Amino acid sequence: MNGIESVDALVELLARHPDEANWTGGLSTEDLSLAESELGVGFPPSYRHFLSSLGSCEAGSEEFLGVYRTPAMGGRLLGTVAETLEAQVDLALPGALLVIQFDGMGGLVCLDVSRLDEQGEAPVAVWDPGSAGRGGPEQLDPDFGTYVLRQCRRALLRG
Repeated sequence: MNGIESVDALVELLARHPDEANWTGGLSTEDLSLAESELGVGFPPSYRHFLSSLGSCEAGSEEFLGVYRTPAMGGRLLGTVAETLEAQVDLALPGALLVIQFDGMGGLVCLDVSRLDEQGEAPVAVWDPGSAGRGGPEQLDPDFGTYVLRQCRRALLRG
């Protein structure tokens, strides 16, 4: 199963667990372009598909930032956009990393867009301010779709 197929399987999984899962709603093409412009990078295919399908999501105890807006914050793009830009300033997060999740232990789960594969997918890695001294971020999965589906299955199916 490739990354995009994994996101499709995630959408089906979330729909089967409405009491334990929610999402903000898919982004428009315009908002996807605006998010990429604000970050200065293109999104990998499975993350772009996730954003256009769900926007952001929670499943059980897992939360994936995605990209979304709230009435209180007006036109500001939140989630990956806001958290990545903030971490670049406050934590010296490398520019090629896009924050998609917090690991609960001080690390940031990121897409490493400097290491795209032949399908344009970026690996998922966990980064913290000391990771450079340990050889760089630790890779968790080869692409966003694989990662998000695995994490949500674990959270919703308890296994």
